[in-house]
Amino acid sequence: MPPPFDNYLHSHTTRAILQAFFKVYNTLGYGFLEKVYENAMVVELTKMGLPCGKQQPIDVYYEGVRIGQYFADMIVDGQVIVELKAVETLVPEHECQLVNYLKATRVEVGLLLNFGKEPQYKRRVLTNDYKNWKK
Repeated sequence: MPPPFDNYLHSHTTRAILQAFFKVYNTLGYGFLEKVYENAMVVELTKMGLPCGKQQPIDVYYEGVRIGQYFADMIVDGQVIVELKAVETLVPEHECQLVNYLKATRVEVGLLLNFGKEPQYKRRVLTNDYKNWKK
């Protein structure tokens, strides 16, 4: 079981997400597509009373001009971006993707969850004080 993260930003939400992650992993196991895990995570998080949106659009701006759009797998309780993977192991590019989502939004906490051969997770924080917001 993951550490409790009691003294971290949005620890209650991240703890609940990780509980849902391990329940889904232990129930379904390894080998499904990301979409299956995403749907199962929504079921678990909803049962926990946490609002979550799937495939949430994230606009990317350059010098005030919208230059692209990504879709975060989930945003939970408006506080945590969750990026799901179903790969053998996480690689640095997966973490970069999550950090870029954090950069492009006002959301400060992200979780990268991998439903691989072994369950893996990473937590990243990028506070709004650190981001280059012009608004």
